[in-house]
Amino acid sequence: MNAYCVALASKDPSYLQLVEGPGINYPDGAPVAWTMRRTAHDSKQVRGPSFFLRTLEEGLASNVRHYFFGTTNETLALMRSRLEKAYPGLVIAGTSEAPFGSVDQILQADVIESITGADPDIVWVGLGTPKQDFVARRLADEIGVPCVGVGAAFDFAAGTQPEAHPLVRKMGLEWLHRLSTEPRRLWRRYLWGNSRFLAVVAREIVSSRSRHKR
Repeated sequence: MNAYCVALASKDPSYLQLVEGPGINYPDGAPVAWTMRRTAHDSKQVRGPSFFLRTLEEGLASNVRHYFFGTTNETLALMRSRLEKAYPGLVIAGTSEAPFGSVDQILQADVIESITGADPDIVWVGLGTPKQDFVARRLADEIGVPCVGVGAAFDFAAGTQPEAHPLVRKMGLEWLHRLSTEPRRLWRRYLWGNSRFLAVVAREIVSSRSRHKR
């Protein structure tokens, strides 16, 4: 969950219901983790792309079977090649490009059958928010294994998009780096999302102070 996810959940009841339902939400963005600590929640940032690579590495000893779902076949092929070199012995149960369209159109019966037949232990979903979250939730219900939405992790792992410098990430400015690399696609998301997030945070801080005064 990054700032955009929080902003979206504050506006879209169906998305709010999703993130408040079964599953685990980690504070992906540094501003979200900072805000949670400010409002009396003990939280550390769990950055999606870093969590993705760490899980691949930790799963080597147990032969965890990973399935990659989303993005394009070209990106998936690049990612697979790079990951197999970086993590010798990595078990990739399968990969598939997600069809374009709604959640129902993406999760056609043959798609679910293909993923189920690969017998994965974890399915990684890279479709972008909020679609990937709805897809991951539905897939988890359908196939009974953990399904994790990791956003741009596939592009970073494939090398098709540059990652922000660790110092930039530490400063909580990874969003600015991403905006500079894809301004046409992301400017509306960050303009609206960041503004809405700040408004949500302000309301939460005021509400928290009011509760403490009672």
